[in-house]
Amino acid sequence: MLESLKIRDFAIIQDLSLDFRTGMTVLTGETGAGKSIIIDAVGLLAGGRGSSEFVRYGSKKCVLEGQFSYQKTETLTALLEENAIDEEEATLLIQREIFATGRNVCRINGSIVTIAVLKEVGSQLIDIHGQNEHQELMVSDNHIHLLDYYGPSELDRLKKEYQSVFSEYRQLEKERREWEINEQELVQRIDILKYQVEEIKAADLHLNEEEELKEEEQKLANHQSIVEALSSSYTILQGEEISGLDLIGQAMEKMESISDMDDKFRQISETLSAAFFQLQEVSSDLYSEMDHLEYDEERLNEIEERLNIIQQLKRKYGNTVESILIHYEEAVSELEKLENREEQVDMLSKKTTQLRERAVSLAGDLTKIRKETAERLEVAILEQLKELYMEKVQFSVNFKEGSDQGTADSILSAQGQDKIEFFVATNPGEPLKPLARVASGGELSRMMLAMKTIFSRSQGITSIIFDEVDTGVSGRVAQAIADKIYSVAYHSQVLCITHLPQVAARADQHLYIRKEVANDRTTTYVEQLAEKERTEEIARMLSGEELTQLTIETAQELLKLADKKKKQV
Repeated sequence: MLESLKIRDFAIIQDLSLDFRTGMTVLTGETGAGKSIIIDAVGLLAGGRGSSEFVRYGSKKCVLEGQFSYQKTETLTALLEENAIDEEEATLLIQREIFATGRNVCRINGSIVTIAVLKEVGSQLIDIHGQNEHQELMVSDNHIHLLDYYGPSELDRLKKEYQSVFSEYRQLEKERREWEINEQELVQRIDILKYQVEEIKAADLHLNEEEELKEEEQKLANHQSIVEALSSSYTILQGEEISGLDLIGQAMEKMESISDMDDKFRQISETLSAAFFQLQEVSSDLYSEMDHLEYDEERLNEIEERLNIIQQLKRKYGNTVESILIHYEEAVSELEKLENREEQVDMLSKKTTQLRERAVSLAGDLTKIRKETAERLEVAILEQLKELYMEKVQFSVNFKEGSDQGTADSILSAQGQDKIEFFVATNPGEPLKPLARVASGGELSRMMLAMKTIFSRSQGITSIIFDEVDTGVSGRVAQAIADKIYSVAYHSQVLCITHLPQVAARADQHLYIRKEVANDRTTTYVEQLAEKERTEEIARMLSGEELTQLTIETAQELLKLADKKKKQV
């Protein structure tokens, strides 16, 4: 549920903090006071489309923050884990900043997320249901999901099994079709692969070869400089006329003769001795390197030719010798498959046939359970409509013709073989028509409310918002709508913008929205009404600004009736 909401510099709202309760909360107030703006703010926290137009005039950005508690579900938990969002104590803090420049920043429990992720999470928490924004009920593609929500656990288990089989079938079917390409293209591909395999194989490459060749090339190309450096260094250390080692040896002997006279002399003597023997080893290494050093011009040419071959292969098959060898292995593997393509196609055909038959069988089972579920749903919806004084309305879950034949691949989808749409007839004698084509108004509001009463019990949405869905009704229908909205609040928190006193009287929490103009700026304020103020507000909803004793008494009667019904629950 939505526990709290903070809004800053949003439209005509400067700074607002609201706390919400469980059950049913109504928002009332004069037209234009900002009731729908508050719902817009909640919608943005659920991933709604943002715009710089929402930013209060003169501000750099608007800031929205909502604290939600929820019951953990497999879907929501997986979604949070997938996006590395901390999930602690089943609470989510959703924050959204919209800048005047149009930039959006969204956070969930402190983690920055995209608007797409925010929308996915928000869909698990909030369902905003307005008079003109019919949401999922008005989108026929969603009707199959709503039917499945209403179905038994067996339907959910069977659907998951079907989707697993169908996904594997589609993947293998795609792979099979890829094998059945044009014969000429296939032959061309085989020729290309053969050439690549033979070219790389002939090169006989090995890992680190290029680095080793470059190192050897460097030595041969700089032979003269290397010889001169080695020779000069050796002469300095072991020269016949002046020997560096002989001079250091003399110094070592001199210092050794006085080493027992002072610790400092002993340390110097030891350092000289160590240096002398190390330089002896260096001298020996220099002599060995000069003895083995040869200039081979032919070898240099060979290295350059080999490096040229490697460079040509790199331009064709990869940036390194390793990537060339990987390409070779992949080409060999693909060539082997293509040369044995008939066996591959035959194997895939058998697998896809088996999977298709299994998918069709499971889809048939799904259809059977769905039709049983549809019968129960139709009865439940008609009962709800009867309570809303729409007993003459007909409602049907339509399975499109051919959806239960289960023989052609084309009818299978991720949902099974069924194409489902809700049909209604609002007046006797009229044919059933798709729900999405029914005209809006009071009847449509009641249709939507009846369905929401049914689906709210099975969807697990924690907060449902009704934005003036009671428009166009009055009298006993208004009272029925009030009772129905309150019944939805048994299963989910309900926030409701209303102009009906009957609906307002049923609320567990009543928020009054008003606006004030100061210093030529309009600002929205919200206050939670106590018992007396609530009675007066409902009285105003009954008769307008002028309160009379009769309207006060009628408001009190409505509240008493509402309290009585609550106690009967």
